[in-house]
Amino acid sequence: MMVESDEKILSLFKEEKTKEKAFKLLIDKYQRDIYYAVRRIVYLHDDANDVTQNVFIKIWRHLDGFRGDSSLKTWLVRICVNESLSFIEKKKKLLNLYDDSYTSYMLKTVKEEQYFSPDKIQHLIQEAIIQLPEKQRIVFSMRYYDETPYEEMAQILNTSVGALKASYHFAVQKVEAFLSKNSEL
Repeated sequence: MMVESDEKILSLFKEEKTKEKAFKLLIDKYQRDIYYAVRRIVYLHDDANDVTQNVFIKIWRHLDGFRGDSSLKTWLVRICVNESLSFIEKKKKLLNLYDDSYTSYMLKTVKEEQYFSPDKIQHLIQEAIIQLPEKQRIVFSMRYYDETPYEEMAQILNTSVGALKASYHFAVQKVEAFLSKNSEL
């Protein structure tokens, strides 16, 4: 299967008769990236599926308004981050859990979830990441898993490169400290 360029997808999306085809091409090209961008923020598979659906609905509704100020992928990831953070806030309110109690809930739930690797070091890394403050967790995940350049992250998260580098540095220190404290190596 040939992957269409973003320009081609956007061009097809502008025409009413090819709009659905363009959207299918976009889904084929970015579904995996979108799912994992969401999953690294909300962590749970079922939640990630729900948020991913919301992301695609938002994309469908707003793709006509894409101005091209950033790459299409950057724009999509920004939607993923915003939808994921909104979902987490709604879930916290629904469960009446805040800060540390939500982190504890997530740690317990992640350990029970069947979709995560049973590998002990992967579990420890996930536990360490979940315990990071929200911004550090997002920055760490984008940099560590996706190797997202700081400049692109700055566009996605609407912050400075310097602030992102500091967040990543502190996140790495916290993850390393957690792993040192909790691993039996």
